Order: sequence, then structure tokens, then C-alpha cells
Amino acid sequence: MSIRVGIVGFGNLGRGVETSIALQPDMELVGVFTRRDPAAVATGGAAVFALEALADYRDTIDVLVLCGGSKSDLPEQSPELAAQFTIVDGFDTHARIPEHFAAVDASARTAGTTAVISTGWDPGLFSINRLYGEAILPQGATYTFWGRGLSQGHSDALRRVPGVAGAVQYTIPASEAIERVRAGEQPELTTREKHDRQCFVVLEDGADAQEVREAIVTMPDYFEPYATTVTFITAEELARDHTGMPHGGFVIRSGESSPGVTQTVEYRLQLDSNPEFTSSVLVAYARAAARLAAAGDHGAKTPFDIAPGLLSPKTAAELRTELL
Repeated sequence: MSIRVGIVGFGNLGRGVETSIALQPDMELVGVFTRRDPAAVATGGAAVFALEALADYRDTIDVLVLCGGSKSDLPEQSPELAAQFTIVDGFDTHARIPEHFAAVDASARTAGTTAVISTGWDPGLFSINRLYGEAILPQGATYTFWGRGLSQGHSDALRRVPGVAGAVQYTIPASEAIERVRAGEQPELTTREKHDRQCFVVLEDGADAQEVREAIVTMPDYFEPYATTVTFITAEELARDHTGMPHGGFVIRSGESSPGVTQTVEYRLQLDSNPEFTSSVLVAYARAAARLAAAGDHGAKTPFDIAPGLLSPKTAAELRTELL
């Protein structure tokens, strides 16, 4: 039986989820649910409904994939919708994951649903690789480098700053820091020593550039901890030069398995399309969420709680034969 999926929100992530579901042998898309006028939302063929109609589909949707932003959408939507549906989200504000988990868990346990939060590649796949590295090499240090690439969550946070008409943000890893880690030095690196954040911003008419710049560079969690530059550009420049969405990064664990014996583990992603890859991860975790819900395993989960086999459409026997 196919897993019946609904999409909430239809920006870059939502479009990627629609594309990914079409590639899955065991999933079908019920529809897209949006706060916008459904008639104005162009999909690749999926039906579109008003978000207010979602409650009418409780019996025809196995799992919802939430594609809103982490700054203001998911903190409200995830607990609210987990009270009615099994859900998956990509909440990616690392510092606030514990409180997000608590809110969603309370809602899901009360309702008897399953909610897998903070899926994607970081948090998500990178989180798992950090865990593997620390578990296998307990004496050592873990380093995560992001980029060079466009960050969807940080770009979304930029666009919500008053006075901003459009914006993108690129994360740039420090090449010198990466090479020191690969060499096994295990340096102590500050946040500012590991990454720069480059913001390209289109101002609304009449907006004060200095006020906008200050609001960006002092934004907690997103920009304040980093060396952040803000460059103001025109809407034409944004459309011409910043439509691609590449990203990637590294997780490196450097440690010793015995005195003087250095071991280094590195996991790398190089992505042409950040939203399409992130969407693909959400869809795999949607499969796991639906399976857990069907087994009666309710409450909030993170990628740490999901057995790898639950992500695959293959049976356990097929996985043992083909991949183990």
C-alpha cells in the first residue's frame, strides 16, 4: 500500500518534495496545502488546497511534510499539525531544537501521532555523522564546515527583516581551517574562524540601509556569532546573479584510537540544489514517520531515533542482501 503524503507550503522545499515523491515507488501525493490562493499556485501536477481545508483530509493522509521556514512557520505549525497528523519537518535552528522538540513531542503524544523533526542534511545527515564520529573515536574532536553555498534558512531569515525586499545568504568555509583539521591538528576554532556569512540584500523603497544592516548582523543564532558582511544590490542583480542554490559541506572527526594512532573520518556533500536535496531527505524521513506511526510508535523523533532501514522502500531482507 502506498504512503499517502501531503505537502504544507509550496516554496522551494515544497516543489522539491513534489519532485521527490514522484520518484518513490511506495508513495503518492494527495496534494499541496497553502496559505496562498490555491488557484495562484502552480505545481508539477499536484492538486492544491487551502490550508484551512487540511482537517478534512485527516483520513486520507498518512504523513504531512512541512515545508515552511524555521524562523516563524515551523515553531507554530509543527506542534499545531502534530495534534492532527503524523508530520515531518526540517526545523534547522540548532540552538532551539530542544525547545522545538519538547513542544512537538507534547502535542504528538497527546494526539497519538508521530512527528520527526529537524530532518535534512544539517541538522539531519550531518548530525548522524557527528554522532558516528564521536561514538567510534571518543578521543578526538568533531568539526563541521558548511558551504560554499546558499543557505535557505538564513536567506529566509534575511527576507523577514523589516525593510528587506529580497535577499540571499552564502556560507563560506575557511579553507585554512579545513586543511588544519584534515591534517589531524585538532585546533580549537571559534565560530568566526570557521565560516563567513555573505548577505546580498535588496532594500524596500524608503528602507534605511544602516538599520537593516544592524538588524542582520546582530540577529541571534543566525548572524551574530559569525563574521557577516551585508552587500546591498538591486532586484535586477539578485535575479541575474543569485538564482542558483548550490550548497554542501563537511563533517570531519579527527581522533586517536590509541596514543599516536590518528584516525580521520570525513563525510562530504556537494549539492547543485540545496532545496531539492533537502526535500529528498525529508521525503525519506516521511516514509520512516509513516512506518513508525503505523507501528504505534508515537511522539516526537529526531534523525538520531530513526533506524536507517526505515528510510528505504526496500524490505529488511532486500537490504541485508543488497547493501549489507
